[in-house]
Amino acid sequence: MSYIVTSEYELNRVVSPRLPTATLEYDPNYINQLNNVLRLYFNRLDNILGQLSAASEIIPALAVYTVATLPSAATSGTGARAFVSDANATTFASTVAGGGANKVPVYSDGTNWKIG
Repeated sequence: MSYIVTSEYELNRVVSPRLPTATLEYDPNYINQLNNVLRLYFNRLDNILGQLSAASEIIPALAVYTVATLPSAATSGTGARAFVSDANATTFASTVAGGGANKVPVYSDGTNWKIG
């Protein structure tokens, strides 16, 4: 999956280009069109890599949620990360529960959101 950096903390998905339909016989216009589409796509990817390496000193912020508004851990997938502002505990690797005043990072184990 490819992304475009839209601010110092935000990435947007780059969609793969729709390639032109090939002709049965050699057509220089088709080759030129194909090359232009690929050139634009790879230029976007190069720009992303350049922005990421230029911003290597920036630590991206995690999305901040309350426990009740966290997306599903299963849908988010194993390894997804977020930050909650109302955890009732701070114990590493425990399943997060809301209702407290603790601000903690959380990660998905594929089933539950865990503190850590």
